[in-house]
Order: sequence, then structure tokens, then C-alpha cells
Amino acid sequence: MARRKKRKKNKDPKPKPREGVFNPALSVKVDLSRKATQGPPKKDRRPMGRTALGEDDQQFFREAMADVRPLSDESNRFVPLPDADTKPAHPAPDDELETMARLTDLVSGSAELDITFSDEYIEGAVPGFAPKLMRRLKRGEFPLQNYIDLHGLTRQEAQEKVTDFILESYRTGFRCVLVVHGRGHNSENHIPVLKERLPYWLTRGPARKIVLAFSTAKPYDGGTGALYLLLRKRKGTL
Repeated sequence: MARRKKRKKNKDPKPKPREGVFNPALSVKVDLSRKATQGPPKKDRRPMGRTALGEDDQQFFREAMADVRPLSDESNRFVPLPDADTKPAHPAPDDELETMARLTDLVSGSAELDITFSDEYIEGAVPGFAPKLMRRLKRGEFPLQNYIDLHGLTRQEAQEKVTDFILESYRTGFRCVLVVHGRGHNSENHIPVLKERLPYWLTRGPARKIVLAFSTAKPYDGGTGALYLLLRKRKGTL
């Protein structure tokens, strides 16, 4: 009698996940495997704030810029800001200034100049000198017509040079001149001897009848190392 073969009992295979059904365990495994093979996410290297323009946007941009023309080389040059210490263009003769100065010549006598010291600044003027005229002198608005440099001179030499300079400028008909006296950096104890003595030289001797006013110069004309002198107009000169 034939024996029946016993069928081996196979273990039930694991059921395959049905398509379309979410399996949390399988989803986690797949996600981890992808991360392992893909590595860290790539950083977006696109510039911040820039986005690609679509065709419509590009066309609009081209139409908007159609009339724009590039700047020429001349108009595209960099123009530096003015330097406060840079000497400006030599001022032209000013009729108003000359008229005011002539009036001052007429009304002012030969009285001694009133001198004012303020820190490193010096100014002086004859009594009755117009404040407006003094402001314009201090701003360097009078054209400079002559100058003298006193560097390297002794006190006696400097006084003689200044007196001769003022007389010669007056005879020539100059109205505004510059005296460079220095700051005394090379003198003993760095004392500006010539600067301290100059205002008194202007109020003594022949100079006192010629000088109407004086003031510390602007930086581009010597600053605290120089003085503007406004002289009377010699009679008979234009």
C-alpha cells in the first residue's frame, strides 16, 4: 500500500505590503537608507535676493531700458570733495569791498588800532572799522597782491622788513597783503616771538598810518602763522 508523502509545513511567508497602504516601519527604513546614500543635503549656493526673471519680465525690462544710454567717460569720472585746506581760486577784485574800504579810509583817523588776541588768532582794526569788512577780511575774500616771509629773521630784521614792506606796498597801491611770521616752532622754547611782536609793529611808526586792519589768515594762506593786512589806498591811485 502506497504511503502518502507528508507535506512539509511551510512557515507562512511574511505578507507583502499592499500597494497604496502606508507602512510606518517600512517608511522609516527607506528614509534612513536614502539619507545614508545621499549624504548631507547640498546647500543652496544661489545668491540671496536674486531670482531668475521669466521671459515676460525680461521683455518688460528691455522695454523699460530701451531709452537709457551709458554715461560717457567724461561724465562718469569721480569728482572729489573740496578740501577745506586747499587754496581756492584767487578772488577777483570786488567793487563792493573796494567801496567799503574807501569809505573806511575817509572816516577813520590815525588812531591806534584796537587789537584782539584769542588763543592763536589775532585781529585788529582802526576805530570805526566796519564789522562786515572785518568778517570778509578774515574769510580771505580780498585778493592778495603782495606778501613777505619772515622765517629765519631776527626780531630787529623782521621789524625793519615789515616796515619797508608795508611802505612799498602802500606806494604801489596794493590794498591787501600777507605777512608770514611763522608759528615759532624753530625758536627757543617754541615761542612765536615774531607773531607776538607783529601787532605792535603795526601800531607804531609809519605803519600805523597805513594799516586799516589785520587778521589771522585762512589755513591755505598760512593759518595761524600769517596775517592778512588791509592797507589804506594811497591818494592818487586807482
